[in-house]
Amino acid sequence: MRQAVLNLEESRIREVANAGLGRSDVLAFWFGESDEGTPEVVRQAAVASIERGETFYSHNLGLPELRAAIAAYMSELHRPVPPERVVVTSGGVNALMLAVQALVDAGDEVVAVTPVWPNLTAQPQIMGARLHCVPLRPQPGGAWALDLDALLAAITPRTRLLILNAPNNPTGWTLRPEEQRAILAHCRRTGTWILADEVYERLYYAPSPKACAPSFLDLAEPDDRLVVVHSFSKSFLMTGWRLGWLVLPPAAVHHVGKLVEFNTSCTSVFTQRAGIAALQHADAITPRVVAHLRKCRDTLLPLLQALPGVEVATPLGGMYAFFRLHGHDDSLATAKRLVTEAGLGLAPGNAFGPEAQGWLRWCFASHDPARLVQGVARLKGWLQVQVVRQREYVGNIQK
Repeated sequence: MRQAVLNLEESRIREVANAGLGRSDVLAFWFGESDEGTPEVVRQAAVASIERGETFYSHNLGLPELRAAIAAYMSELHRPVPPERVVVTSGGVNALMLAVQALVDAGDEVVAVTPVWPNLTAQPQIMGARLHCVPLRPQPGGAWALDLDALLAAITPRTRLLILNAPNNPTGWTLRPEEQRAILAHCRRTGTWILADEVYERLYYAPSPKACAPSFLDLAEPDDRLVVVHSFSKSFLMTGWRLGWLVLPPAAVHHVGKLVEFNTSCTSVFTQRAGIAALQHADAITPRVVAHLRKCRDTLLPLLQALPGVEVATPLGGMYAFFRLHGHDDSLATAKRLVTEAGLGLAPGNAFGPEAQGWLRWCFASHDPARLVQGVARLKGWLQVQVVRQREYVGNIQK
């Protein structure tokens, strides 16, 4: 095996989940997906496609109808995006990997803003790149913020690629337009590509004219060195469908199409038909999803904030509460203990970067907010047991 592959760390999120899989008594909030099924109209579009016999290969870049639908959808939210800049992919992960394969050679320097979903830092390392992480900084109260000066200083003419995920998984941090403008201008000067993972842009709770988070597509020119990644997973409740897309500079599309051929060949036609249906009904599906997630967020966050020893801020975007549990500094060990001792499944913060050690991620995308209330009750009870044990330990020492 290649050394870069041997050096890859296994997912700590999966490590925690494996400790609780098969246990019906565990309330699981570890994975980044809703437990609500895909809307019926989307599922039926796939069924109809299969019944028509659409089970053959399609174009590397995606069905023309889907590329056109994605372009129209993106153009409503941002500056005009023609279909010729869109590449359909087999999920957001595949979109990210295609982008990294297209842009990064072994030995290239890549800068990433962390903490972040571990796939985003693993992919350049798989390609043999030299990774430099610029951490967000936790603020009093549990919010995270970007040190823009530190990020710009880290990006030099030697930097091949900058990887950004905003709204951010796991912290909920979101880039401001003025930060995006400064980053884009700086990367133009250094010749650095920007890979913007914007899959959570519609899961945005701050006031916004377009009901989405700020995007680099609001600022960039078509030929800028910018690749934007999107997915149907979050906004359309389609995680298992593995359907995503890239928005690329026009000159890059043909070459990425070659990579699609050598990775997956194409995305299944019936999955793409489901994507078309999702976009046709986006005005009905996505606002309902976002409204429900806001209700879940606003159910969970006050309960967490009321717990002693918990530090957490209300996220502006995404589907996660990211909180510090004071006195429990080993995230992985704490997450495993919560599974076995409290029946509560959370993701360990250090899965997303060493700067998030001592934090935990709670996905609040639950069809029933009562599950969130029940989960907080389990966490509260577990914390109370830890206090009692600590007092008993101190008492025994004093004796």
